[in-house]
Amino acid sequence: MSPGISDENRKRLGRINRNFFLHIHANKVHPHSLKSGYTFGLGVILGFLFLVMILTGVILMMNYTPSIERAYNSVKDIVFVVPGGRYIRNIHRWAAHGMVLVSFLHLIRVFFTGGYLAERRLNWIIGVCILVVVLFMNFSGYLLPWDQLAFWAVTIGSNIAASFRELTDILGITQVLDIGGFVKKLLIGDDTVGQAALSRFFMLHVIFLPLTLMVLTAVHFWRIRKDGGVSRPTEQTVQAAGDDRVREKFYSWPVVMWAELAILLLTVAALLVMAFLFDAPLRERANPDFAENPAKSPWYFLGIQELVSYSAFAGGVIIPVLFLVFLISIPYMDREDGNIGTWFSGTTGRRLTWQSFGFSLLTTLLFVFIHIRYGWFRSWFPDIPQVIIMLVNPATLSALFYTIWAIWIKRRTGSSRLSAIGLFTCTMTGFIIYTAIGIWFRGPNWEFYWSSSQWPVF
Repeated sequence: MSPGISDENRKRLGRINRNFFLHIHANKVHPHSLKSGYTFGLGVILGFLFLVMILTGVILMMNYTPSIERAYNSVKDIVFVVPGGRYIRNIHRWAAHGMVLVSFLHLIRVFFTGGYLAERRLNWIIGVCILVVVLFMNFSGYLLPWDQLAFWAVTIGSNIAASFRELTDILGITQVLDIGGFVKKLLIGDDTVGQAALSRFFMLHVIFLPLTLMVLTAVHFWRIRKDGGVSRPTEQTVQAAGDDRVREKFYSWPVVMWAELAILLLTVAALLVMAFLFDAPLRERANPDFAENPAKSPWYFLGIQELVSYSAFAGGVIIPVLFLVFLISIPYMDREDGNIGTWFSGTTGRRLTWQSFGFSLLTTLLFVFIHIRYGWFRSWFPDIPQVIIMLVNPATLSALFYTIWAIWIKRRTGSSRLSAIGLFTCTMTGFIIYTAIGIWFRGPNWEFYWSSSQWPVF
């Protein structure tokens, strides 16, 4: 018998090593990883939501027909004929939306606690890839009901995918090199949403994207264990704070199991409540000849749709690409590993986060106010070249001011970590503002209205 290990602890280690679901955890976990105010259980919730989506998705798939003639009626059968079908569909939909929301919250939590620092840089990039796959997995499922909401949401989404055409039109090469048209046709298989789009989205939604997400999630979990568990402050940081519990650890069995079981029960309870209180929408059968007005993309893409309304290429290509590049480059821009596991990297970072939030709020709302109240260059100078509209608009100016703010922070503090916090906070704040405008304040013809009660009656 190895010295220092009791018979009871030896049995615990045996259970962990022999059980697949327990073996994804290390034999022992650090107490910091179990603090609810540190992780909020977001990663575990995301995993459970994915599991719920798989289980409910299999049931729905057995009753669904992916053809434009029968898709709508098969969904109606699920809702009105299949026993419990309405609630299965509701759970599936709210779990899908929950995955998008929790993915963003998890990304924000990991960033502000420095969870991408040190040896965890690769896992941060994997997490960004998971976020992208979650978004497209949700988008691919949006079309399947084949109702008006789904049809026109995907139509808008496919038009956003063709945003490159603004640049090729300016250059006069669209007839020769139509990059936007190629991307759109690659997405929906035709010039308009039809059977090709439905077939592609169905295959993406039930096979390719779930399998991709499973692989990425498995690698993500493996890297968490390989990197020593959930990020936490270094021993030097903890000792400097006068905490002597740095070496204290808990056995994964049964402490982690009970904690994760509690999160699972809370997640399922929340989904059941949502499923009973709120039905997944199902409007009239898709009609290509009767456009929704306003026609809106899924809510998580409405921020991009708002940016596209200023400039298709800037809002649909430049800004999203720059945002992804920024997210992927964060671990390589910021190499200050000393603050790993500490929210906002301390008091200075917390104060700077609030300052960045205020700066982004003011500048973004200022640009939006000018655009809504006074118009933009096209209203002031009707003959102005389109290239200027493409390069100078609320979307590009917001990105420019966020970048200037981050550069100023870097020069003032000399800290790449604080600079990254400033840029990340500004970007996320701007994204939330533009998304909120798209969700609540855009009406027919994409005009601004304070309330839907102000919409004109046609």
